[in-house]
Amino acid sequence: MMRSDLVSVTLVTYNSGRFIRRCLDSVLEQKYSFKEIIVIDNNSTDGTADILEQFEDRCLVVYNQENVGFAAAQNQAIGMSKGEWVLALNPDVLLLPNFIGALVEAGKLDPKVGTVCGKLLTMSANFVIPDQPQVDSTGIYFNPMLRHLDRGSLEVDNGHYLKYEYVFGATAAAALYRREMIEDIALDGEFFDNDFFVYREDADVAWRAQLLGWRCLYTPYARGYHVRSVLPGMRRALPPEINMHSVKNRFLMRMKNISKELYLRNWFSITLRDVIVVICCLTYEHSSLKAFWYLAKNWGRVMSKRREIQSRRRVDEKYIAAWFRYAPVSKPAPTAPDPVLTPTRIASR
Repeated sequence: MMRSDLVSVTLVTYNSGRFIRRCLDSVLEQKYSFKEIIVIDNNSTDGTADILEQFEDRCLVVYNQENVGFAAAQNQAIGMSKGEWVLALNPDVLLLPNFIGALVEAGKLDPKVGTVCGKLLTMSANFVIPDQPQVDSTGIYFNPMLRHLDRGSLEVDNGHYLKYEYVFGATAAAALYRREMIEDIALDGEFFDNDFFVYREDADVAWRAQLLGWRCLYTPYARGYHVRSVLPGMRRALPPEINMHSVKNRFLMRMKNISKELYLRNWFSITLRDVIVVICCLTYEHSSLKAFWYLAKNWGRVMSKRREIQSRRRVDEKYIAAWFRYAPVSKPAPTAPDPVLTPTRIASR
């Protein structure tokens, strides 16, 4: 097998003790054998480190002395990795045995594909798979309010989403990134934007990648399960810090990536959502007001990133605008000659 097929699996843990063992077991049991596994622990205090010690003979494990955030820790792992493909993975994901092989095979279909995602289904926090399977994500999409959502979320999995499709982006719960794209779209050496800390960093990467001409491909033959802890409508149950980053990153992502034309096209929807967000922060979610102070304090650095992104833009306005719809947008993609069998062929080389 050529070195170009090496997949670097990068995981970030933070108090992930109830998930990480089964997640790593599912990675180690992949039929795709040409891989390396890098785990960055963000100073967990729940016993995660004790579990990770048992995997040190099969994984490269780094223990940070502080919680630097998901984005920075993923960048740390990516910087240590050697693969031509990087699989960013959350510890609350369980992969079926052909997952990595199916992603790599799909990525070979088009050299312009920088991201590949599969079909994630829901499971409970104790890794119980429901009798009636529900979709967690088949890629992410943006609506005109600039909300990014998971395609197919909570739909009953009744045999749909069975074709290769181009989608806007992938959830970083389980996203395969091409090294060439990582290096191409990185800003000051950061693939995920460290300013995001946690939450929405994958949507920011997806938007930036689209602007720079890279595609995201969905393959139905890579399947796994995910414990979804953040869903629309459950905001009040989330920690205040997560909600603050959610507000901050909504505006941070827009400040960097949106064009004047796209804003004007959707100004009413965007403004309506902004008013709702601001009112919520002023009336009851006061801890999220810190988001606006952060944006003001770091305005210069964010605008510098914006100038670089916009100066390197490779697609026209019509192309980008077509992705922002209230219904999920997807586009036809190439089909592998024998997609069901290809993961097995990869594993047996």
